[in-house]
Amino acid sequence: MQYEPQRKLLRYAAIERFFLNLKMERVWQRDYANQMEATKDITEYIVGFYNCLRLHSTLDNLPPMIYEKEMAAKKPIDVSEIT
Repeated sequence: MQYEPQRKLLRYAAIERFFLNLKMERVWQRDYANQMEATKDITEYIVGFYNCLRLHSTLDNLPPMIYEKEMAAKKPIDVSEIT
């Protein structure tokens, strides 16, 4: 239990990094006419680019789609029947 505060800090750091990237790569590069336009554009960025194509350090610096294909191609580990 002593590591819980550290985990929380790491979680917050990842969230802060995401929002910084979102602002730098998308929001600050555009001039939105209204909130609806901004919401649509940011949603498209998150769904279309950030989640699917962007390299993720937690996935060996691969985009999620490629990482998932590589993991699916690997042979599953053998699990002992002895419990």
